[in-house]
Amino acid sequence: MDVPVYNLQGAEVGSFTIDEASLGGTVNHALLKQAFVRYHANRRQGSARTKNRSLVEGSTRKLYRQKGTGRARVGMARTPTRRGGGVTFAKTRTSADFRQDMPVKMRRKANRNALLAKLIDNEVKIVDSLSFDQPRTKAIEALMDAVKIDRTCLMAIAPDNRNARMSARNIAGLTVCPPTQMTVYELLNHRYLIIAKSDLEAWLNSASSKTDKSAKAEVRSRTSKSGAAA
Repeated sequence: MDVPVYNLQGAEVGSFTIDEASLGGTVNHALLKQAFVRYHANRRQGSARTKNRSLVEGSTRKLYRQKGTGRARVGMARTPTRRGGGVTFAKTRTSADFRQDMPVKMRRKANRNALLAKLIDNEVKIVDSLSFDQPRTKAIEALMDAVKIDRTCLMAIAPDNRNARMSARNIAGLTVCPPTQMTVYELLNHRYLIIAKSDLEAWLNSASSKTDKSAKAEVRSRTSKSGAAA
């Protein structure tokens, strides 16, 4: 797959070849759904609480006398049937754990498969360089207009590229993240992706590209070396 490469003015200056097979070949919707739900669940704090009728502040007296009014009898204002009252089945647990787990190889495949889905939909804008002499928000806005970005966008910028990060941090609908944190959750939460060619090459050739048994073997070798050194 050949993806066009643009400069900061939005002109096409070349192309970048990406092997679709290295990204999964085809879009695995079930894998993307499972990985997205996992990331979303792991972001939950688990501290949601509600108050029952005994925890709501207010008096316990009847709103009006029970007999002689011709109306239905009522209790106190804190009952769940009244607005502002307590919750019938209140959440009172001290903590709730919603975390989900997924094998490392599945996570890496999901991240790369999400990039493949965006490449197929022409939603990845590769730039030859994202270097700026000084922070300037108008430069990022001009780039987005030139490459026709009209929805939410994720811009992957290296942490050492301070001028680019400061230029993009105040634009509505634009989220900045390091290339190493470009996950399936971030990719699917935004319509477009802007990334420098060098950063994309590094991401494709990083540990995330290893989805076979060699990845686990490398982790074991590192562990054994650290243990031997210790």
